[in-house]
Amino acid sequence: MIRSCLAVLLAAGLQSAVAAEKPPNVVLIISDDHAWTDYSSNGHPHIRTPHIDGLAAQGLTYRRGYVPSSLCSPSLASILTGRYAHQHKVTSNDPPLPPGKTGQAAYDDPAFRAQRKEMVRFIETIPTIPRLLAKQGYVSFESGKWWGGNFQSGGFTSGMTHGDPDHGGRHGDVGLTIGRETMKPVFDFIDESTESGKPFFLWYAPMMPHQPHNPPARLLDKYRDKAPSLDVAKYWAMVEWFDETCGQLLDHLDAKGVANDTLVVYLSDNGWIQDPAAPRYAPRSKQSQYDGGLRTPIILRWPGKIQPGESDRLASSIDLAPTILTAAGVKPAPEMPGVNLLDASAVKAREAIFGEIFTHNSVDIHRPSTSLRYRWTIAGDWKLILPARQNEPDAPIELYNLASDPAESKNLAEQNPSKVAELSRLADDWWTPG
Repeated sequence: MIRSCLAVLLAAGLQSAVAAEKPPNVVLIISDDHAWTDYSSNGHPHIRTPHIDGLAAQGLTYRRGYVPSSLCSPSLASILTGRYAHQHKVTSNDPPLPPGKTGQAAYDDPAFRAQRKEMVRFIETIPTIPRLLAKQGYVSFESGKWWGGNFQSGGFTSGMTHGDPDHGGRHGDVGLTIGRETMKPVFDFIDESTESGKPFFLWYAPMMPHQPHNPPARLLDKYRDKAPSLDVAKYWAMVEWFDETCGQLLDHLDAKGVANDTLVVYLSDNGWIQDPAAPRYAPRSKQSQYDGGLRTPIILRWPGKIQPGESDRLASSIDLAPTILTAAGVKPAPEMPGVNLLDASAVKAREAIFGEIFTHNSVDIHRPSTSLRYRWTIAGDWKLILPARQNEPDAPIELYNLASDPAESKNLAEQNPSKVAELSRLADDWWTPG
């Protein structure tokens, strides 16, 4: 039964306020390029995600969850640090392209590599979830997608990604084998941590369902005749393949007897709408300012501490750092602007959530505003999108009522100037680009 969001939040807040005798283990599951609609529990007519559905049934699900940026690197950096991209400065996947160079030639360019190292240093010098948890005695492990150089740059005590650009280090290298090829490294980490008696933090961010869309034939065959094209069938099968790996991870927590002592958090780093006619994403999804790229369910499961249910209150990936840290008995860093999602009063009191879209390659890695394309804010059912004229000179201001128009198909900005002004003030109070 779906409880009212207020009742669920009150129950969650009250139960999380009870201090645990031992801080919980934390497993953070992040899917990659996964639309908020593409779960069987969200009503998709064909995609099957039984393990994520089960996690949602056992936990508190924020149905209106968002990431601030719809691109992998800034989104993951915001999850890790609890800061917006304009604050941690990882606004883009890559530094500016060297003049006249693209692809591998750009990646091999010495100046390009030097700027990538600078981007890594942005993360090395600020508080992160694993760095702060270490003060509470936690061990931590990085696996999967990771743009921050070596795993140690993010404060992890162990991990898979070496980050060496001479050996494929860019966004995960060896870590990208997790899920697609093996689960053994994360299982070994859980086993070793459990045996040592130390609380652990696991970053499980496999590059799934991200391209390449190369699912096992047994899964592709399930969707081949249901999908409008082979490209769509491949993406759908990838989603189920990712879900299977989540099931393996959750089953391992059960097998080790630590599921009840573990806070499991789930979200996607950004959305994806599969182009039916080509092996790429469709417009209004990844890298866009629309919900197809920004929205994700956010799920929190901690048996006996979080009351299962659903909430339609707004939530952001910015909230995960303070939520996880508070659950572990660690004070969040003052620079983390999010709220504890297990604090009912804080969630209810928040007026709006915010985000920002930047260019894929940064214009200037030291000046976030130079790479800005859009800012967006949601207050209640209203969403405002404000273009940055230096990069989107012809784009209109957009206003949508997400309750009546979840597809964001009817721009209501001209008919509602007062609402545009109201949300613009909120956005400017949050961040006015220089």
